[in-house]
Amino acid sequence: MTLRLGQLPDRTPVRMNLAIDPDLASALSDYAEIYRQTYGAEEKPEALIPAMLENFLGSDAGFKRARKALHANKER
Repeated sequence: MTLRLGQLPDRTPVRMNLAIDPDLASALSDYAEIYRQTYGAEEKPEALIPAMLENFLGSDAGFKRARKALHANKER
């Protein structure tokens, strides 16, 4: 039997630690506050960062092309 939906990819979170400069930390805190004011839901910057990165990478056409080429080269 064949299903329309393929097997789901691995969705196990990968933990990464990084250091950011104080100005970026302040900007992320401000973003979280503006998010709270906009949506009425309080989220810590750490919870918003993955969605922000996904949005950024998803909107970068150059990255998408280069990534596709990178993976095509690995498959050869």
